[in-house]
Amino acid sequence: MPLIDPVTMSSSGAKAQSSAAKPSLPVELLPSEVARIFTHIHPVLLLSAYYARFQSLVADPVHTLLSGLLPLAITQILYAVLCLPATGSDKRPTLKKKLNAPKKASSDNNLMSKVFTVFFALVLSLLSTPVLAAVQVLFGAPITTHLLHTLLGSAHIALLAAFPLIYVHGSDGAKWREIASAYSPADEIFGGSVGCLVGAWLGAVPIPLDWDREWQKWPVTIVTGAYMGYVAGKLIGGRLLKGKRIEFD
Repeated sequence: MPLIDPVTMSSSGAKAQSSAAKPSLPVELLPSEVARIFTHIHPVLLLSAYYARFQSLVADPVHTLLSGLLPLAITQILYAVLCLPATGSDKRPTLKKKLNAPKKASSDNNLMSKVFTVFFALVLSLLSTPVLAAVQVLFGAPITTHLLHTLLGSAHIALLAAFPLIYVHGSDGAKWREIASAYSPADEIFGGSVGCLVGAWLGAVPIPLDWDREWQKWPVTIVTGAYMGYVAGKLIGGRLLKGKRIEFD
């Protein structure tokens, strides 16, 4: 049984006590056959759709990125609703609740909760687009030109990386502090988000190389890296490293 230092506990407050007693766990998919199947279909849908539009993206990045936002949003919404627990949902209902709550009322409440959570997550993830664009500018994105390119690329990154996190964790401050400090346990939501951001960052590597390729223009490689990194991170976090944390000694 772990020992608790009373001095540390008193200085941390009630919220820290709760966190120490209940460390966060990796997010589990919904316990349904549909969730199990769709979580495998989801990466295939993303990459196949992106591959089909790649030539168009190279030829006309702004139009392709803009027209691709709605299909991406629909894909991410389906993934969230079919596979992920919505923020605030009761993942482990007690027997008493199961007996007392009428099945139809419970189903209606669950549907309304998911609709609200999807809307909430979409709004917040899209509001993060200017922040992601500003970060890209700080990392060297063009500031006097290609602003629309940067914003649209950032919107794709927001739907990939931010939307699932917001859908699952909502406004849980303690959880977001874990995510920001990279101490969150690995799962396919956190892994996908980290992979997306790392992939976008690595995607900048081919741009300055003197290869004279059309696909090296901004922001084709950034968006490509984001999609590939998201899928890789989702698979690694959800399967190979699930539940593991980065320890800082």
